[in-house]
Amino acid sequence: MPLPSGPEIFKDSSGRPFRVVPIAGLRHPWSLALLPHGDILVTELEGRLRIIRNGALDPEPIGGVPKATTQAWRAGLMDVVLHPRYADNHFVYLTYTKAVPAPRAESARPEVRNTVALARARFAGGAALADVQDVFVSDIRCGAACASRVAFARDGTIIMTIGMPRGDAPQDPATHAGKILRLNDDGTVPADNPFVGRPGYRPEIYALGIRNAVGLFVHPETGEIWETEHGPMGGDEINIIEAGRNYGWPVISYGREYSNQPVGSGDRRLEGMEEPFLFWNPSPAVGGILIYTGDRFPDWQGNIFVGALGAGSYLGARQLHRIELTGSGNPQRAGNWTLLHELQRRIRDVKQGPDGLLYVTVDAAEGAVLRLEPVETAPPGRTSRER
Repeated sequence: MPLPSGPEIFKDSSGRPFRVVPIAGLRHPWSLALLPHGDILVTELEGRLRIIRNGALDPEPIGGVPKATTQAWRAGLMDVVLHPRYADNHFVYLTYTKAVPAPRAESARPEVRNTVALARARFAGGAALADVQDVFVSDIRCGAACASRVAFARDGTIIMTIGMPRGDAPQDPATHAGKILRLNDDGTVPADNPFVGRPGYRPEIYALGIRNAVGLFVHPETGEIWETEHGPMGGDEINIIEAGRNYGWPVISYGREYSNQPVGSGDRRLEGMEEPFLFWNPSPAVGGILIYTGDRFPDWQGNIFVGALGAGSYLGARQLHRIELTGSGNPQRAGNWTLLHELQRRIRDVKQGPDGLLYVTVDAAEGAVLRLEPVETAPPGRTSRER
């Protein structure tokens, strides 16, 4: 089904109506950041940073963006986030796949490896970034997908994910691969990180045993770190990340290898390894995550929203999940509803704007940014699409 050309009313799988407003068409939009005055920064995986000004896409990409290599599978320019004090310092952070020298033996030619880097720049709304610098470059070699997300904790530190779907590296404390990292806003290591000073551990590590984290959200009220993660065949997860914990990959999983063999030990639970808050089987290929805290959708307050990209035999999962929680302190899932199923498009990112509305990216060659609004009355001359 084609993307809407104008505002249209949809219903989620519970029958609740909402309006979808197309904002801009883009090529493989990955992440978006909503600026305080209403403009929107959007990354395109192929290496461009775009801006939507006054509701219209600027035809010219933002200049000064660090060069992202796209040679590895699903590599390129990924996340974009604003510093919590953006209004004062204008700092913008980008994660991207970076080509760096990887020397071999002296008699051999140097090779280039792709790794994941975090860049910081200043952006005050003009045509280009300024003062661009890498504040952190990981030690990994990207072969398969190396997704990377960033978010700011309530204490002002950066939480950063480094994916590593294959191999045993997520259990190796001497590498950043398959880890959740914690950094100061200048890329240095916080002194109170859980493994600082421990021999054999990279000091940036905050948690380990992560497969490929594609969504990250810090709850503004509780400070909890919520993460979505691609499993293998089955076993996509939502985790609540805590300092020093091990989340099990590739030793335990609720999924199976693509060969249909058990993962690791074949166990789903082992002492000393954390279970997911929620897992899917089959896997919808989860995307970004958000817990809604706004007032424009009162009935959705406290609900989890998770994008789904669809993969393999589960392409029908291309939609947006709404997960209702019940209880406080130890919340439990009360219901799982879906939105945008009619479109059958890859929902990569989901964000809440300063206006309390929801914004999503549709990851496709002919992709888009869509805004979700509450429905009071249908716009004149528009029909509704209902599931």
